[in-house]
Amino acid sequence: MKQLPLTNQQLIAAMISLSLGGVAQAALTINGSADTESSARISWGGADSLSEARKIMYKSTGSAIKKVDTGYGTTNITNTNSFGSSNNSYTNSNRYNTTYRGAFGSSDMIPISTDSRSVAVIDAETGESIYEKDADIARPMASITKVMTAMVVLDAGLDMREEIILDAEDFVGPKRASSRLKVGDRLNRAEMLLMALMKSENPAAKSLARNYPGGYSAFMRAMNRKAQDLGMTTAFFGDPTGLDKRNVASSNDLVKMVRAAGNYDVIRRFSTTKSYDFFVSNYSRGNRTYKANNTSSLVREGGYPIGISKTGFINEAGRCVVMETRVNNRPAIIVILGANSSATRWGDAKNILNSLATRRTV
Repeated sequence: MKQLPLTNQQLIAAMISLSLGGVAQAALTINGSADTESSARISWGGADSLSEARKIMYKSTGSAIKKVDTGYGTTNITNTNSFGSSNNSYTNSNRYNTTYRGAFGSSDMIPISTDSRSVAVIDAETGESIYEKDADIARPMASITKVMTAMVVLDAGLDMREEIILDAEDFVGPKRASSRLKVGDRLNRAEMLLMALMKSENPAAKSLARNYPGGYSAFMRAMNRKAQDLGMTTAFFGDPTGLDKRNVASSNDLVKMVRAAGNYDVIRRFSTTKSYDFFVSNYSRGNRTYKANNTSSLVREGGYPIGISKTGFINEAGRCVVMETRVNNRPAIIVILGANSSATRWGDAKNILNSLATRRTV
């Protein structure tokens, strides 16, 4: 049988499909003994993310951090927790030692042009920068903030089944923002976290901070302390939602944050869940089903292998997105800040992803 030549689009699609091969299936959990480690190949979205998200929601207290075998790079994590059952005392120690194999400034840059104000693309296997645009300038990050929020919540090792009730305070922030949640809504901690990462619901993120050991102020201190621990020298967090325009970081610092987030099974699963139907209890306003979709069109469409994803928008930040992906069997972290429209953001993202699929790999 005569074989017809592949078009460029077919070739790119084939490369992306192959890259999903050995890592598309993984059974991960957020729980386990605090002094044990588990390793599993990471998942890159797909149907298994939703099933695992459901399992996570009904697990009991345990360590939320796992040392995930990504098959590339080196990120060593030491996590110890100590809880006081009666007075809610809490101590936490996390050490992150991220080692990039390779030097920045490689000549193997992807040949693209982007329209967003700040962009960073890192080859996560070598640690090399393969595209940068004003990547060292601190900019507002909007709801990209919620990735850090999720890490701080998970570091606390709290019971993911514990019910959290939304308070009027959770709807008050630096800016007015729309929400389909209501005062009195009841969801467990895992569901609130899924709401924050997948749907980017601001009251969910605020409630997670309010229900942190030591309260909201302790949570904000933990966010900024963690940024320092990760070497994010340009970063500052003023609130857990991203509505505060003071929440800033450079694209290169957000690469560090996304790389650290890759060690949390929950963040991988929840941020790449395409959709979820939440059953929301509310004693005064009645129960209802909240049908939610991921804020990333790329995650919803499922055409690209995406292992971590978070979008963001406020006027000061523009349209933003961070992603971890694996294309042409090579992992990469992508940060896009300050796009002037959704079309620009997703156009830049697809331009980068398609360029990664055709770039030199040896």
